[in-house]
Amino acid sequence: MSESPLAKYNDLIFDNYEDIAVRYNVKIEGPALKPEDDPEVVEILPKEEGVKRSLALTVLYGDKDECDAQVEKALEAGEDPIDLINNALMKGMDGVSALYTKGEFFLPDLMLAGDAMMSGVAICEDKLGHKSETKAPVMTFAVEGDPHDIGKNLIVMFLNANGYGAIDLGRDVPTAEVVKQAQENKPVLMTATALMTTTMTEFSKIVAALQEAGIDTPVGCGGGAVRRDFVEESPQTFYGVEAYHVPKLADAIVDDGKTWEDIRNEYSDIVGEYVAAYS
Repeated sequence: MSESPLAKYNDLIFDNYEDIAVRYNVKIEGPALKPEDDPEVVEILPKEEGVKRSLALTVLYGDKDECDAQVEKALEAGEDPIDLINNALMKGMDGVSALYTKGEFFLPDLMLAGDAMMSGVAICEDKLGHKSETKAPVMTFAVEGDPHDIGKNLIVMFLNANGYGAIDLGRDVPTAEVVKQAQENKPVLMTATALMTTTMTEFSKIVAALQEAGIDTPVGCGGGAVRRDFVEESPQTFYGVEAYHVPKLADAIVDDGKTWEDIRNEYSDIVGEYVAAYS
C-alpha cells in the first residue's frame, strides 16, 4: 500500500521540524527579547534585584494574583506602602506603557497589567488607611447616549499609572451630571469620549453647559468616529489622539500652565511624538 498523503505530510514536518518551527524573522533578527530586556523598559524598571523589581515584573506580566501576594508579603515585611506604589507598581506600569506605545504590547496586555497594578495599589492604600496622594484630579467620561467605554477605561488606567486622581464618571453620562461633577471635583482636565457619530454631537453641548456654569477647564475629546476639525469647532476643546497621551497633556496643564489653545497648537510637542492630525 502506498503511503497516505497525511503520512507524507507528517514525514515532511518532522524531517524539517527545525526549519518549520522557527519563524524566518527569528533567524534573521534573533530570538525575541523578554519584555523586561527591552532597552526602554530596562531604563524604567528598578535595576536591583529585590522586592520592588520583582513586584514591578508582576505588573509587567499582568499577573494580578502574584502581584497581590507579593504586595501583602512586602507590607508584612515592613515595606513602605507609598514606596511600593511609586517605585514598584507604577514602574511596572510605566514599562507596560512604553511597550504599548511602541506597539509591542496590545490592549489585553495593558488591561491585565492595569488590573494588577490597581489591585496592588488598593492593598497598599488599605495599609495606609487612606488614598495615596495624587498630582491633580482629572475627570473622564463617555458622553450621554454612548455605551462604549474601552477608550475611557484606558485613559483612567494611564492616569492612575502616572499619579493622577482619575475621576471616572462612567459611560452614558448626562451633560448636567458632567457640570455637577466638574463643580464638585474641580478637575484640571476633562476627557470626553464618543464612539458613534450620533453621540459625538454631545461635545458642543457639554462645552456650552460648562461655559454657562463658568467652568473653563480644558476638555479633550476623542473616539472612533471623531475628527479634529469637528471637535475644534467648539471653544475650550482639543482633539485627543491616543489614550496614553492624556497624562502628558495633564502634566502640561499642571506643570506648565498650558491652556486648551496651547494644547491645540503644541500637541505634538507636548506628547513628544509626531502626530499627523496636528501636522
